[in-house]
Amino acid sequence: MKAAVLTTTGRIETVTDWAEPVCGPHDVIVEMDGAGLCGTDLSVFHGRRLPPRLPWVPGHEGFGRVAAVGSAVRDRHPGQTVVIEPNYACLKCADCLTGLTSACPHRAIVGLDHPGILAERVALPAHFAHPVPDGPTGADLASTEPYAVARAAIRRSGVTADDRCLVIGAGAQGLLVCLILARLGIRPVVTEPHPLRLAHAERIGATPDDGRTGFTYVFETSGHGPALRPAVDRAAPGATVVMIGLNADPLPFTTNDVVRRQLVLRGSMIYDHPGDFTDAIAELALVRPGVVIESRFPLEEAQEAFAGAAGRAGKTWISIGEAHGSGISHGSEHA
Repeated sequence: MKAAVLTTTGRIETVTDWAEPVCGPHDVIVEMDGAGLCGTDLSVFHGRRLPPRLPWVPGHEGFGRVAAVGSAVRDRHPGQTVVIEPNYACLKCADCLTGLTSACPHRAIVGLDHPGILAERVALPAHFAHPVPDGPTGADLASTEPYAVARAAIRRSGVTADDRCLVIGAGAQGLLVCLILARLGIRPVVTEPHPLRLAHAERIGATPDDGRTGFTYVFETSGHGPALRPAVDRAAPGATVVMIGLNADPLPFTTNDVVRRQLVLRGSMIYDHPGDFTDAIAELALVRPGVVIESRFPLEEAQEAFAGAAGRAGKTWISIGEAHGSGISHGSEHA
């Protein structure tokens, strides 16, 4: 079958002889229609995170149609449109049994330590292939997984419509956080050096940074270490700082900063199975998270899609099949 394959750092080739997936008794085979790209995928592409082996199929934010089901599967059937939840928690460990599947130490992470989804067909555990209702476009379906991440962060934060919110970064996560906050009746302030990304955030309900302070919630989505300390300095006493972006550097503040100002630091890692994902899917037609997408590329142009993704104002997705309309033009044209 056809697949986009990472052959070396910074190089993806589209091949036509990739091995077909094998459907286990508890699995489904999904005929892929499309996949979104995010910073995790780009970190693999650029060599900042190394896959287990090369060649390697990347990608994890995908959707398609069920083509086959395993012998033990009773609640999925061929022809269903599904979105893939690409973190396969074990559902048996202590963390999973308390509902914190995002912390599962045994979870398979698609595209990182488990083969990705940029192929015509993929196999996955049936419970992680979520049926979706009719209506959402390809762009919305390609944005479901990052929307679930942003939505889980908002859920965990405890933010209310009366709060004053600062969002750091207007990449895909920052845009989706802004979108959700705007739907709650909050007009978030966003700080972003890329002028086109800032304009995108404004279009979905954010306001540009004007230097104000006293925010009761700060959402750090960029993962850019130097951005965190200035953001914390602008938080009100007793504020909550929600950290979504990942960075390996030590935190740029002390316990004195946290204790004296009585700050709450809240990390938010992906989402918890199955509720965060099913709740996100239920909102697709209303929220339309595909508004954060700028560009669509065919699978044959995966190299171009990856190579230019970081410089685009909005999110990029790759179409594999043509079952769903996208609302987005091919190549680098804007919506």
